Amino acid sequence: MSITKISSVVNHHLEAFHPYFKEQMRTDVPLLNLVLRYILRQRGKRVRPTLVFLSAELCGGAKQRTFVGASMVELLHTATLVHDDVVDDAAERRGMPSINALWKNKASVLVGDYLLSRGLHIAVDHDEFAFLKATSKAVQRMSEGELLQMQKSRQLNIDEATYFKIIADKTASLISTCCEIGARSAIQDEEKIQHITRFGELVGLAFQIRDDLLDYVSRTNLIGKPYANDLKEKKITLPLIYALRTAPKSNASSIVGMIKKGNLQSSEITHIMTFVKDQGGIDYAQSKAEELVEEAISLLDIFPDSIYKSSLKDFAHFVVDRKS
Repeated sequence: MSITKISSVVNHHLEAFHPYFKEQMRTDVPLLNLVLRYILRQRGKRVRPTLVFLSAELCGGAKQRTFVGASMVELLHTATLVHDDVVDDAAERRGMPSINALWKNKASVLVGDYLLSRGLHIAVDHDEFAFLKATSKAVQRMSEGELLQMQKSRQLNIDEATYFKIIADKTASLISTCCEIGARSAIQDEEKIQHITRFGELVGLAFQIRDDLLDYVSRTNLIGKPYANDLKEKKITLPLIYALRTAPKSNASSIVGMIKKGNLQSSEITHIMTFVKDQGGIDYAQSKAEELVEEAISLLDIFPDSIYKSSLKDFAHFVVDRKS
């Protein structure tokens, strides 16, 4: 299963969405237009608008409001990517030079700010205050999650509860918002809206756990980021958290000390990877992701069977099985 296959049932909406979204990003500032055109060339997998349209169709059908909501979450997501590249001093995004690599940090921060404010403006223009509330909450949670992760990375004292708080805010919040906005654009049934919103939250948690797992089991050419990048950045994720919790205290202290000193050598990375695998960290994290997905899928029982429900189930399974 692939994102292309999953999104095929809403392809007609996605094809109509691209020119609509492009129009929302038109400005009178030549430099800004130049940067925005460059961003539009990096279309990505369109996961977020796909989830908006699938959720809307699940709840009775996409409307013009759905396009407004999809634009808002895509603007928000794009803004966070631009800002993340500045924070991480990243030179590339999806195999192309990042905005900050081409136009420097000052312009990149301002472009990210513009994208965020444009999303808010679209909501106000269309009187979509429920959408505005949902996206504003997502921005708040994403910022809190990133800052909490920064703090805990310095202290190297993250436990499983804190890890789940971080990934819920950092990743699951936006996926949940996509599902909520899609549903709200189609219906007013709060019970159904809450079910699909919670579905998005749980799938978002599983998505991030799998992403963190790929740092241990994949290589650069598969996932597009350096192997063991999280370890090099002193990010303690679920596979390592579990391994440290179950290992003898002396072994765990040795591993933490190795990570704390930084500048990990290849032999040290291999040692940590072996430690995590031998302590069952990889299997534990994968099983947690699969549990979350099964719980998420059960929340869809409230909706009648449809191709859209099947596609959302496929997306949930894809999240825990993906190789990149």
